[in-house]
Amino acid sequence: MIITPTALPDVLLIEPKVFGDARGFFFESYNRRAFAEAAGLDVDFVQDNHSRSAQGVLRGLHYQIQQPQGKLVRVVAGAVFDVAVDIRKASPTFGQWVGIELSAENKKMVWVPPGFAHGFLVLSEVAEFLYKTTDYYAPSHERTIAWNDPDIGIAWPLAGAPLLSAKDQAAVELKAAEAFP
Repeated sequence: MIITPTALPDVLLIEPKVFGDARGFFFESYNRRAFAEAAGLDVDFVQDNHSRSAQGVLRGLHYQIQQPQGKLVRVVAGAVFDVAVDIRKASPTFGQWVGIELSAENKKMVWVPPGFAHGFLVLSEVAEFLYKTTDYYAPSHERTIAWNDPDIGIAWPLAGAPLLSAKDQAAVELKAAEAFP
């Protein structure tokens, strides 16, 4: 696997070695030892999640203020614009974001560490999104930052208004959100 730091150095772009021929392809989507050696991180994933969303759905920007989750994310059908926002107040990149297109075709993955808000916009007709997490889902600690916070200024590749959940419609701007120290 090739691991490349993004514009936010703690957020990592992961490109697996894909072996393909006329029959199809094979790749290791996760190998703890290889990930630890390549990324310098020994993480313990405790939960796998799988979501399916229609085109134009925007999920996020989500995080847990307690029981923060690191996430290893990828797309197995369709394509999304995946975003991570640094919400660690002491970080030199606080409030900055990075966005990467993930698709079933490109097979890229992203490591979103604890201390970051995460979201994605579905670009294809549908997308199936998988993510491994380092801590369990804790609804009482879940927080949401507005996808369109002008202080963050994410350049979402939107053609019209996104489809949002009630939770995402009620999100707050970063300046009013609980953030990490």
